[in-house]
Amino acid sequence: MDYLNAFLCGGVLCAIGQILIDKTKLTPARILTGYVVAGVILSALGVYQPIADWGGAGATVPLTGFGHALAKGVSKAVAEKGWLGVLTGGLTATAGGISAAVVFGVLMALIFKPGEKR
Repeated sequence: MDYLNAFLCGGVLCAIGQILIDKTKLTPARILTGYVVAGVILSALGVYQPIADWGGAGATVPLTGFGHALAKGVSKAVAEKGWLGVLTGGLTATAGGISAAVVFGVLMALIFKPGEKR
C-alpha cells in the first residue's frame, strides 16, 4: 500500500505541474520555484506533514518535499538556537540534497558535452 500511496501522491503533484505548464504561461522555472514555496507554506500551516506521512516518497522527493524539509529545518534550528536558526536551519536540513545535486551536476557535465540546443 505504501507504494500505491507514493505513486498516487507523486502522480498528483506531477499532474498539477503538467496542468500548470499546459494551461498557463508560467515558465518551468517559476513552476519549480512555486512548488518549493508551496512546500514551505503548506509545511508552515501544518498541512504538508500529514501528506508526507501518507504519501511517503511521493511527497518528500518532489520539490514540494524540498520546501517542506527547508521549513522543518528552520523550525528545528529556531527551537534549538533561537533566531540564528532562521539562517542556518534550512541549509543544515537540506545539505545532503544540495551537495548531491552539485556533485551529480558536475559529473554529468564531465561525462556529456554541454552545448546549445539546435
